[in-house]
Amino acid sequence: MIRAEKVLSAESWSHVASDTVVLDFDLRHRRRIAMKGEKGIEFLLDLAETTALRHGDGIVLEDGRIIEVRAADEPLAEITAADPVQLVRLAWHLGNRHLPAALSGNRLFIRRDHVIEEMLASLGAKVRHVEAPFDPEAGAYAHDHGHHHHD
Repeated sequence: MIRAEKVLSAESWSHVASDTVVLDFDLRHRRRIAMKGEKGIEFLLDLAETTALRHGDGIVLEDGRIIEVRAADEPLAEITAADPVQLVRLAWHLGNRHLPAALSGNRLFIRRDHVIEEMLASLGAKVRHVEAPFDPEAGAYAHDHGHHHHD
């Protein structure tokens, strides 16, 4: 099986891909796994370290072809608030529970969890179910966004 040992960040390549893999948030955090693209290219992702693959990244096969990473839609809860102060308060409660959250302007996104959604609603949040790619903040101690090679 052909191997892939290198990942290019989304900004560093031309996006002319030989194939595409569509992965949810959990499947985008990998070191070694067999994968199959939407066009049928099979390969072994075999990275030196666990890497956070981001939407638009390119996985480089040993023969030079590039497989594009696309973030899959997932069931999420979109959280909005009456004002920025309330949104910060809601974000604090999510962070206090160490929940992965994506930040997007005046909205927060988390994976659906009825207990957390009820807690947020009790704090005044508006919670709406959506299907969208989940790309949460990496956290203060993360190194860039997953040890990509930027060449």
